[in-house]
Formats: sequence, structure tokens, C-alpha cells
Amino acid sequence: MHNPFTLEAKTIFVSGASSGIGKSIAIECSRMGANLIITGRNTERLNNTFLQLEVGNHIQIAADLQTDAGIGTVVEKVPSLDGIVHCAGITRQVPFKLSGREVINDVMEINFNSPAIISQQLLNNKKVRKGASFVFISSVAGVSCSWIGNSAYSASKGAINGLIKGMALDLASSGIRVNSVNPAMIDTDILSSGVITNEQMKADMDRYPLKRYGKPEEVAFLVIYLLSDASAWMTGSSLTIDGGYTLK
Repeated sequence: MHNPFTLEAKTIFVSGASSGIGKSIAIECSRMGANLIITGRNTERLNNTFLQLEVGNHIQIAADLQTDAGIGTVVEKVPSLDGIVHCAGITRQVPFKLSGREVINDVMEINFNSPAIISQQLLNNKKVRKGASFVFISSVAGVSCSWIGNSAYSASKGAINGLIKGMALDLASSGIRVNSVNPAMIDTDILSSGVITNEQMKADMDRYPLKRYGKPEEVAFLVIYLLSDASAWMTGSSLTIDGGYTLK
């Protein structure tokens, strides 16, 4: 059966694969036939993701991509890649007047600097095949909207969406595509953290036309499209997946 969305015979790298959206992307890509190289800082959680991958030629690499050593380890160990998905990220909810150099640097380092530098290193070390696809997980924050105390996070995600446009132009001659996915709130066991109550979450969900948060696998399905040959004529695009949140 013809399936333009298949990832059969593709080798895909996923950062931030030890939890949340990154974990779901890795699992769903393996179900579409891809061979996965997954990385994250938490060895135990990364191995948990690894054990849930469909049968394939998969590799896990525990590494801290905030460090040159961690990036070097990944670049050395990965084979030639057909797809690169950057999922690792943090948020620090701090009012702008209180978000000094430390907060801004921490958020920018993980959300922007690390994926930018590792992408550059993979390219310079000829680990990215012609016709490959880069996918950056960004956010509606910094692109379409923001939240109180979210200025550093929004800035980092806005920077990602600028980066993909420049990369897309620079790499087009090699047939390499670069796109981003901009989710709104995704349900990644948010209640288990104890930060918000059921009532608070329900009130927030009511702000979405579809009356719910997104699921990690729904983001993964959009990423699969961007990794597959079905999106071969798409580059430099930022795709919103937000349950209609930014329509309001």
C-alpha cells in the first residue's frame, strides 16, 4: 500500500527524547519504520523511552547538549541522518523585571543555542544526508502570543523560528529542509507536578476552541509529516498546532 508518510529506512535523531513530546516523537517515528538515535540527560528515563521503541536499529546516547563535550559525544556516535528533531527545552516562568542574565542565559542556552550548535556540528561533520529534514519544536509563545512571566521562553522560541528561515535558505542547495512546529499547551502529565489543580486546568482548557490541551502524539504526527517525503516541497515553514488557541 502506498504510504507517503512512511519513515521506512530513514535514520532519525531526536533530542529531549527522555520525556514529554520528545519521547512521543521517538516512539511514533519508530512505529513508522524509522531507526532512532535518541538522546537526553536522564539515563533512566532515556532507557525507558528506548525500551518502548518498535523493533529497529536504534541507539540511545545519554548526553548533556548544553556542553561542548555532550555535543561532541553525540556528533561522534550518530550515523548519517535523514532527519533531526530538536525537542529539548525548558521554561522559567519569571517576571521580566526579575529575569536577569542567569535566567535569560539558561533558557536561551537550552532552547536556542544548543539545538543551533548541534545542527551546525552535524552538518560540518557530514552527518546529515542530502534531502534530510530538520524539525525544531518551537511554540506559539514568541510567535503568536505569550504569557505573563514568559518573556525569556518566548524570546528563545521566537529565535528558533527566525533560525529555521535562515537555515532553510542556506541548506536548500543540498536539498535539506528546515521547518518548525509551534504547539500551544500539550498535556504531558501536568497534573502530576502538583503545580495546578483540576479546576484550574479545566478553566484554562475552556480558552481553547477545541476545549482541551493537545496530546504529545498529536505533535508527533505533525513531525512525522515533516520528516517524511510527503512534505518534500516544504521548507522554512512554522506549523501551528494549538487547538485553535491563537484564533482568539
